[in-house]
Amino acid sequence: MKCYYEELGVERNASESEIKTAYRKLALKWHPDKNLNCLDEAKERFQLIQQAYDVLSDFQERAWYDNHREQILRGKNSDYEDNCLDVFQYFSGSCFKGYGDDDKGFYSVYSNVFQQIIAEDAEFMDDEMEVEKVPSFGNSQSSYEEIVGPFYAYWSAYCTKKTYVWLCPYDVKAIKDRRILREIEKDMKKVVQKAKKERNEEVRNLVAFVRKRDKRVLANKRLLEERAALNRQKQEQNRLEQIRRRQEELEEVRLSRDAQKDDDYEEQLKQLEQQYSDEEYDEEDVETDDADGLELSSLNGDILVGEDDTEDYLDDLYCVACNRGFKNENAFANHETSKKHRENLGKLKAEMQNEEDVHQNSGRRKEQEEVEQTDEDLKPPNRSRKGKKDAKKSKTSVITLEGQDDENKFGKEELEKSLEKDENGTDTDEGWANANKKGDSNNNIIVVVTHGSFN
Repeated sequence: MKCYYEELGVERNASESEIKTAYRKLALKWHPDKNLNCLDEAKERFQLIQQAYDVLSDFQERAWYDNHREQILRGKNSDYEDNCLDVFQYFSGSCFKGYGDDDKGFYSVYSNVFQQIIAEDAEFMDDEMEVEKVPSFGNSQSSYEEIVGPFYAYWSAYCTKKTYVWLCPYDVKAIKDRRILREIEKDMKKVVQKAKKERNEEVRNLVAFVRKRDKRVLANKRLLEERAALNRQKQEQNRLEQIRRRQEELEEVRLSRDAQKDDDYEEQLKQLEQQYSDEEYDEEDVETDDADGLELSSLNGDILVGEDDTEDYLDDLYCVACNRGFKNENAFANHETSKKHRENLGKLKAEMQNEEDVHQNSGRRKEQEEVEQTDEDLKPPNRSRKGKKDAKKSKTSVITLEGQDDENKFGKEELEKSLEKDENGTDTDEGWANANKKGDSNNNIIVVVTHGSFN
């Protein structure tokens, strides 16, 4: 077996770019299409070049190859005490030819390798059923879910069943000292653990090597990628569908709200039209009835209506609540049945009731104040003789609280005459009495205000 670095013709510390350049040159040189004269040799050499590049171009595989290069190239002798299978010889593409199911094919070669490993471990298994539970490698047509997947799941976590007790350099049966025996067992435990760890790593690395080149795994990987892409596409379609449905729902809600608003507007317009149509109907009835009345009057020329009768007739056809007049009884009767007339009539009654209450209250207060003022003015004053002379100089003003008609003027003159003083300049009680009688006969309250002072 040849070293991969020697196969590509590069140094062990070569860079990734140097390895890639060397691979391209050798691949062009040994490609089977360019070596038709030595086709078999070209195919074999081209496969080795391809395998060397696959290992050295991968960082992890190159590191593992560098650590185990001598073991892979040299291999283990079959006369080892453990007599285990040398798996390092299968870390190369030269151990198989093609991916068929023939004896030298990929699946036949590695199926035999894993069967040998299980056979070695079977000697250390207590239950024979454990061997049957180990998944097989299968062939090129094996199902991934039933065979390929379980196989790599088991072997990727492989743990050997070997005890490696033959690695002990001492004869335990010959040792009698228990202290020395305990020390030997402690050292052997470390040796066994190390040997198991190395074997497990060898087999697990082999499984990783095989899995990377297994066409069934690559096909399943592509299938999973296609399924993932399809799932992403479906999820995107579902997301877009949800967005579309949400937009439709929002549009329906918006349209329903607009329709509700339109219905409300139409209802309001209908109410306004109904209100205005009632008023127009009343006016049309009035005009129609007026025209009919005028036509009837022109036809019946012998019917004469006096001016007073016309005014009374029009007063009967006048609506105080609505402040409107009608020229015939039919129009007035139709108006009285309208909604607007009833509303205005209710408002008018309420206003009249309020005004009546206010007027009654103010009238009672005013009447009480006038009575009190009249009683105070009608009291005969107590004045001295000296004051009587000064009283001549005072002026008497008569204020009528109600009315300025001729009867009030007459009452005023009578009151002034009755208030004339006697020869001694004193006011007589008879004059005051006459004045009161005259004032009462005119149904007016006369307030006499004397400008002057009383002593």
